[in-house]
Amino acid sequence: MTDQYTALRRELETLTTEAFRPELAEIDRRSTLEIARIMNGEDITVPSAVAEQLPSIAAAIDGIAARMGRGGRLVYAGAGTAGRLGVLDASECPPTFNTTPGREVVGLIAGGPEAMVTSVEGAEDSRDLAAADLAGLALTEADSVVGISASGRTPYALGAVEFARRAGALTVGLACNAGSPLAAAADHGIEVVVGPELVVGSTRLKAGTAQKLVLNMLSTITMIRLGKTYGNLMVDVRASNEKLRARSRRIVALATGAADTAIEEALSATDGEVKPAILTLLAKVDAATAGRLLAASDGHLRVALDAAT
Repeated sequence: MTDQYTALRRELETLTTEAFRPELAEIDRRSTLEIARIMNGEDITVPSAVAEQLPSIAAAIDGIAARMGRGGRLVYAGAGTAGRLGVLDASECPPTFNTTPGREVVGLIAGGPEAMVTSVEGAEDSRDLAAADLAGLALTEADSVVGISASGRTPYALGAVEFARRAGALTVGLACNAGSPLAAAADHGIEVVVGPELVVGSTRLKAGTAQKLVLNMLSTITMIRLGKTYGNLMVDVRASNEKLRARSRRIVALATGAADTAIEEALSATDGEVKPAILTLLAKVDAATAGRLLAASDGHLRVALDAAT
């Protein structure tokens, strides 16, 4: 057991995300404002680290979008903070892009739902647990699996990518250390090297911010590629509450410039669906025709508009 922990300690000492910074050794002696300024300065460096990986991120998105266009799913798999960020991104897709909850974008966290709010000991150390979680999804070649791990060495994330590759799914490895096993195991490796954390090894900080930025890109740009937006408007938004119903009306207004009464009539005719409502107003067609045009264009509003004019 001692040898195992010695090996693990030595491995951690090689990771940039685990590095000790002597210049911050007495940060606890500084004023709150000084600490906040230091932390803010650290955070500012994250976008530039993400920028260095944009070609890799774009390549991954193109692969994901192509497969989702064939009916595949986007699946995130991670442990701890990384897993929570994946679940968060997946959970925000249904209200934003009208995806089917748990069907099109899926978030898996080592230890299951309980791990969202509490630590599930040992879950992140199991490749087999990741394989079991993914086996439950019955992966196909149309699916894409993103393993997320700040260290790039977490067994759960590695196990997810390895299982997904055997199933023929597209794989992406998102890590915050260079030369990571996770990136090497995936079809698309994304390594956002943000450097040592303010608090040694606390990868919910810069590494977590970097992961959130990349996941934002993966899901949002994939949805743009799939026609879930019209320009920068969320035309597939699901109006499930009063705020979103108000947003739906505003989106139709921005897209069409129509009067309020016309917008209300269009949304009423399309059961509150924004995309067909816009099409009825811009193409001057009825709701049934708008539905047929959108179906023929795989939901791409611009393509439907071109076909109608």
